[in-house]
Amino acid sequence: MALTLSGPSSVQGQQHIITVLVENHPGVLARVSGLFARRGYNIESLTVSITENPDVSRMTIVVGGDELVLEQITKQLNKLIEVMRVVDYTEFAAVERELALIKVNAEPRDRAEIMQIVEVFRARIIDMGERAFIIEVTGGTDKIDKIRDLLAPHGIREMVRTGVIAMARGSRTA
Repeated sequence: MALTLSGPSSVQGQQHIITVLVENHPGVLARVSGLFARRGYNIESLTVSITENPDVSRMTIVVGGDELVLEQITKQLNKLIEVMRVVDYTEFAAVERELALIKVNAEPRDRAEIMQIVEVFRARIIDMGERAFIIEVTGGTDKIDKIRDLLAPHGIREMVRTGVIAMARGSRTA
């Protein structure tokens, strides 16, 4: 399950990618997202899935703010009974990825240019219609934003993004 919640960005400071390991029970997502809402913190991205252990879910949350905001979020998350561990990935090296599907107008005269953009970004065309392509792209948020910007002049009909997922480099685990 992937949700992207966003609104006007009034948050100051850097973006933090936080992983929260929680018990895999109904209502845990609502409690975690409610915690953010009650305190007025904007969730920029939220991705949730079960882990290698079916009793544990992993939430990857992107939130903006300074160190004080992050400290408050971490303290509040750790108070929730279902929370097993909270990790802030801004403190150490991590691999971050996002997936996007972009449906773009693909008139015959524009197809070669669109295909060239797709190739440069190592993306893939996963569906071709008479007048539209669906493009799959994975990478960092900046990469997704850039390909979106280059495809925009052709007319983006629809776009969906998974939200950021992250994993620590090396032998470190969440």
